[in-house]
Amino acid sequence: MTELFASLRPDTMTWLDVALRVGMAALLPFLIGLERFLRRKPIDFRPFVIISLAACGLLIGSIELLQSQSDKQAQIDPTRVIEGVITGIGFIGAGAMFRRGDFVQGAGSAAAIWCAGAIGVICGMGEVWLAAIVAGGVLLLLIASAPFTERWDPDGGEATGEQSD
Repeated sequence: MTELFASLRPDTMTWLDVALRVGMAALLPFLIGLERFLRRKPIDFRPFVIISLAACGLLIGSIELLQSQSDKQAQIDPTRVIEGVITGIGFIGAGAMFRRGDFVQGAGSAAAIWCAGAIGVICGMGEVWLAAIVAGGVLLLLIASAPFTERWDPDGGEATGEQSD
């Protein structure tokens, strides 16, 4: 019975560590996704949060497994988890881009969704300060660049209700 309860708690991290990592993995990409949502971009805020939380959870899980593994012969490498997460998110981001005439739309959202995965990985590592800097930089760029990028939208976003990136 105690083995069952042991699997319901972190082995090497405190609950506060886990809560901070997961909380920031949700909050920071939410802010980026909210900017995309408010500007009616191809991806709303939900995938940003979902991807970041999943990336964070995968990395925390692999770190926990690595630290709690009693078999010294076992080979657990959290960097392989990072590699898989970042590669997989690239495919999701590619789905946000499309070509319309001479314009490629959705590139900003695709890059931002990829960044959300990176933020989740960084939060999972416990480097929340770095995740906050990355999220702040991306958010600042997206907001500050809006007046410059909207002029390349062929119809001003009125035909589809969306604007280009």
